[in-house]
Parts: sequence; C-alpha cells; structure tokens
Amino acid sequence: MSTAGAQDREEVVAVLQRYFDGLHFSDSALLRQVFHPEAHYFCATEGELLHLDMHQYFPLVDGRPSPASRGMTRKDRILSIEFEGPVTALAKVECAIAPRNFTDFLSLVKVDGRWQIVAKLFHFRLDPAAPQAGT
Repeated sequence: MSTAGAQDREEVVAVLQRYFDGLHFSDSALLRQVFHPEAHYFCATEGELLHLDMHQYFPLVDGRPSPASRGMTRKDRILSIEFEGPVTALAKVECAIAPRNFTDFLSLVKVDGRWQIVAKLFHFRLDPAAPQAGT
C-alpha cells in the first residue's frame, strides 16, 4: 500500500511537467533537473535494445531541433502515476516529437528530498501524417 500523499503527487506532477517542457524545447538543462545523474534510457521499438546513460542522452537532446522551434503542437499528458512506499513511483506518460508519438514509463525515486527520474523506458509509433524533422 502506498504511503505517498497529495504533496508527493503534486511534486511528481511538477517533475513530469518539467520533463515535458525539456522535451518540447529540447532543453537538456531542464531535463538535468528531473533526471538523476545516474539515470538510464531504454527503448526496443526497432527490434534492438537502445540503452543510453545521461552523458549520452543529453547531447542528443541538445542536437535536435526542438518541437517548439518547429511549431509543433504539444501532445504531452500524464496517463497514470503509481506510488509504492514513500520514495518510489512509476509514471506512464505520452508525448510527441514528430513524426514519433511516444509512450514513456518513467521510474522515479525520492532522493535527497526531491523526486527524480532514474529510468526511462519508452515505445514509439510513427505518425505518417506528421511533418518530418527539419521540415
């Protein structure tokens, strides 16, 4: 049974909003605020496991045109947040960076008094109607 309260939920929602902002603006400074420095990033949508640490992930974010700069409409939303105990949570969220629509499972822990993402596992679907990067 979860011992997390309303304040923990509000704090996790705030972390997720910064996460969405960081993705929409391709802002690794915002993402560094929400990811633990030892966090990991995983995807197997294309048939092989992609695994990055934050030292590999943040330069990718910095190097891509942001959805905001491309005039893309935000499609981010929180689908669920589950707590287990006072320092562990799992969030399921959706967002888009055209032409990909993502479903992310974000594992969070409360360390040093703040919630941080320690793992990102995601799947994406291509949206053939979406503008391609650079267009």
